[in-house]
Amino acid sequence: MKKFMNTAETMVAESVEGFVRAHEAFVVFGPERKCIRRRHVTPGKVALVSGGGAGHEPMHIGFVGHGMLDAACVGHIFTSPTPSQIIAAIEEADTGAGCLLVVKNYDGDLMNFEMAIEMAGDRHSLEMVVVSDDIETSRIGEGPGRRGVAGTLIVEKLLGAAAERGMSLAELKQLGERLNTRIRSMGVALNGVTVPQTERATFALGPDEMEMGVGIHGEPGHARQPFATSDAIIGHLCETVAGDIAAAPGAKALLFVNGLGGTPPAELYLAYNGARRFIEERGIPIERSLVGTYVTSLDMQGLSVTLALLTDEEIVLWDEPVATAALRWP
Repeated sequence: MKKFMNTAETMVAESVEGFVRAHEAFVVFGPERKCIRRRHVTPGKVALVSGGGAGHEPMHIGFVGHGMLDAACVGHIFTSPTPSQIIAAIEEADTGAGCLLVVKNYDGDLMNFEMAIEMAGDRHSLEMVVVSDDIETSRIGEGPGRRGVAGTLIVEKLLGAAAERGMSLAELKQLGERLNTRIRSMGVALNGVTVPQTERATFALGPDEMEMGVGIHGEPGHARQPFATSDAIIGHLCETVAGDIAAAPGAKALLFVNGLGGTPPAELYLAYNGARRFIEERGIPIERSLVGTYVTSLDMQGLSVTLALLTDEEIVLWDEPVATAALRWP
């Protein structure tokens, strides 16, 4: 295994330090480097906090800044941050209006964020939104339900814009829960993830195989299938995703094609082209789009397709200005 690192043990700490130094206009370390917060917090605004294991960059630290997260914390690779890290992020971000925790639906994340709420709840007004957009885990009927994957970015962006507008903690929680019912994702991979500590891939594929329904921690999917053309692969992802979400008449969509770490932009745009054609042929207009590598699984060669059905007001929230290391407009 060849990676640009010094040791597996120090890789995360060195990477996060490099991230903060490269994007110091947006972010700073919290005390003892337990979290990263936006450089300029807004007094009186509800704070948004998230976090997760390393290996998914730029999520979540790349989304800290104006219009998205106020703070985020990073665990070891594919490992939830500790309750003490989460509490540090809450302490750094909350300016008095309370704090909404945006959590991906994984056992470790849920356990540690819930523990942090119990430990810090007497000092802060806290609520939690659990993102569960990955349809793969709803198909197998095991565990806590759908995993939180690339759709987390959409939830964080819309909630961040709403928080900047002054929406209350209760209103933000309600918005997040409504969004969660209308966002679905599915991924595919052409290789497993090479984890630095173990120096081996999480699963192995033959030269003519692909893994359908993968997770962002290197989890294998529901089926190992023969490799096919991009249109065939994307058609299957889109058919499955669109079939899992009820599009009412007049529904408008945001289409997000996300690279999992090892897929070049040219292939992502080619996949987006097929995905957009497939979704629009089913009568769902694509109002907004995002293509790029945002929610990764280290070096996995693969991608995911996310479809979000949004109201007119939510599309306006998507268009609101954002200034983070990974996402910036207008």
